[in-house]
Amino acid sequence: IATAKSCDIILMVLDPTKEDTQKELLTRELENIGIRINCRPPDVSFSRTKGGGLKFNATVPLSSFDRETCQSVLQQYRIFNADVVIREDITVDQFIDVIDGNRKYCKVLYVYNKVDMLDLASVDRLAREPYSVVISVNRKLNLDFLLERLWHEMEVIR
Repeated sequence: IATAKSCDIILMVLDPTKEDTQKELLTRELENIGIRINCRPPDVSFSRTKGGGLKFNATVPLSSFDRETCQSVLQQYRIFNADVVIREDITVDQFIDVIDGNRKYCKVLYVYNKVDMLDLASVDRLAREPYSVVISVNRKLNLDFLLERLWHEMEVIR
């Protein structure tokens, strides 16, 4: 899992018969070490200043985050002077990620192997989930599509 911080994309190969337990466990592990999957960094500008207190500016209406919340989070980190510009609606967790600055935002492709052991309805359900590909290595099923999807997600041009 530690090597995931240096990669461009993560292929999470899952067993489709194990429901979502594998997926949830691995996703939680990645979140715990600071990897945010299938999302982009929040559009927030944060910089510490020498003085002047907190300068807070939001260019969009915020639903769950305001100046007081920002100030209390910054006080938890013992930051009393800062410039904060928020350009999208964010949560407190996203703001903490900006302050920490050591988060990695990475794409994840969920690859379900052994789909030849499932019924067609289950395969269809898995294939329709976002960021997922169904394959069968034993029967060499859908491997070309996996390769194409990998190229597409990495935005690599051949």
